[in-house]
Amino acid sequence: MNFLEKYKDWEKISLNTIEKGEITSLKKNHSLFEDAFYKDLEFGTGGMRGIMGIGSNRINRFTIGKATQGLSNYLKKIFNNEKIKAIVAFDCRNNSEKYAKIVADIFSANKIKCYLFIELRPTPLLSFGLKKLKAHCGIVITASHNPPAYNGYKVYWKDGGQIVPPHDKEIINEINSINFNEIIFKPKKIKTNLLKDSIDDEFIKMSCEMADLDFSGKEKYKIVFTNLHGTAITLIPKLLNKAGFKDLHLVKEQSLPNGDFPTVHSPNPEEPEALKMGIKLSQSINADILIGTDPDADRLGISVRDNKNQLIILNGNQTMILLTRFLLEKFYDKTKLSKKFFIATTLVSSPMMSKIAEDYGIECKLTLTGFKWIAKLIEDFPDQKIICGGEESFGFMVGDSLRDKDAITSTLLACNLGSYLKESGSSIFEFLIESYVKHGFFKEKMISITKKGKKGLNEILNIMKFYRENPQKKISNFKIEIIEDYLTGEKKNVLKNTLKKINIPKSNFIRFILEDKSIISIRPSGTEPKIKLYISVRCKLNKKEDYIKIDKFLANKIKKINNGLKINL
Repeated sequence: MNFLEKYKDWEKISLNTIEKGEITSLKKNHSLFEDAFYKDLEFGTGGMRGIMGIGSNRINRFTIGKATQGLSNYLKKIFNNEKIKAIVAFDCRNNSEKYAKIVADIFSANKIKCYLFIELRPTPLLSFGLKKLKAHCGIVITASHNPPAYNGYKVYWKDGGQIVPPHDKEIINEINSINFNEIIFKPKKIKTNLLKDSIDDEFIKMSCEMADLDFSGKEKYKIVFTNLHGTAITLIPKLLNKAGFKDLHLVKEQSLPNGDFPTVHSPNPEEPEALKMGIKLSQSINADILIGTDPDADRLGISVRDNKNQLIILNGNQTMILLTRFLLEKFYDKTKLSKKFFIATTLVSSPMMSKIAEDYGIECKLTLTGFKWIAKLIEDFPDQKIICGGEESFGFMVGDSLRDKDAITSTLLACNLGSYLKESGSSIFEFLIESYVKHGFFKEKMISITKKGKKGLNEILNIMKFYRENPQKKISNFKIEIIEDYLTGEKKNVLKNTLKKINIPKSNFIRFILEDKSIISIRPSGTEPKIKLYISVRCKLNKKEDYIKIDKFLANKIKKINNGLKINL
């Protein structure tokens, strides 16, 4: 079906005056008109996410409504005669509250008891609330860290994690089987319950239990925090105060929730530009740590002081490694650690997590990109206990009280780490270098290239096709030992000419492991029009004094590998 045929379906929908005006404007620009209708929005690693506006490839009341109606039909099929309960949350984005109310109304219209947060709240609170209220599913209206034009729709299951197989595909099939005129927008008399402050208090209590230590010096630890106009402002100041951190400074220009994100190009703590105002405040007051969270508060960026007292921004892998090691060192009895415990990360994240697990005598489970796969591990291995999960894209989760990345609890853990080390005469930066000495120096780089629209999607698919159809024997001067293709589910040892199956769900993702154990991964983003390249290299670090020299050596190695790739990303 081409985009004009898909558009004809929309001519049958009862559009309001504003929506009709949007379509009239779209028709004046062929490329925008085509992009709005050439496909349906798809569920990726984070659910449905896209630009707001009219069209099948946009976030609007009809695409949101169709998804909710399909989900409602599926819930009634799966849970049959049970009294089905759903929770709906929303972030600070433009239209988020409006879309959340539409979702709640459709659940109500389908005789599903719905709990709607009375005001914006972080995504981790939804995951936590699902388990607390024993609800069957949850929806959060958010586009995470995407630019202001975006919004999205994340679906969570009763375990508190995002939907995974078989539910994800079956829900999508249900959504695709209905027409827009089958959406029941008008709610029935069944009451929508509004969630208030009590669940906030329970979440704060949980966070303190999972990530707080009792020691002196917290009140003197100087913290700068920016919520980048997002939802974390509703919980983090309360949480830090409850834990004893009194010297907290907000980036006031960014503290008010605002879907236009007026002070940043993109509200993404992965990007240094987003933390500029926080860095400036941290420098002016000589802060010990800066923490920034994205709009729905599931990702956090951290800036700390190096040995020259200069502020540096940690990448997601470094944050994950530091918080994991701190948990293992201070929250667990090392003599009782065993294979009954595990940590988890994704295949594109630092292999240092596996080395840490090996050195502490526990297991590290690897899975696909997307935190829903880490959450699924908890369900898949009920006889083991998860300590934490993390990924390179600035996401971290402590324990299993919720089943998604959680910048709120992780912020408390990071402040405990920094304050504890400062009180002990050390620092987070020193702890990082010590970790490299103890477990090996792993260095990573992620390159993200935006490819917008239908043309961009084709370019991304062609890049993936190139690497599948043109297998390389070398990248730069480094021999390829193993090629893993997660779409075909095959792992080929190039040097031994052997082939094995990969026991992980299929995904459009290729990984090269070089003879020296360097790793190159290539995948399309599941939530944005981007293709991503990940490079990981490693080396021994015999002593702390060699850190700068070895860091430069590994940086040059990453550069050589990047230059050796045969297609320009």
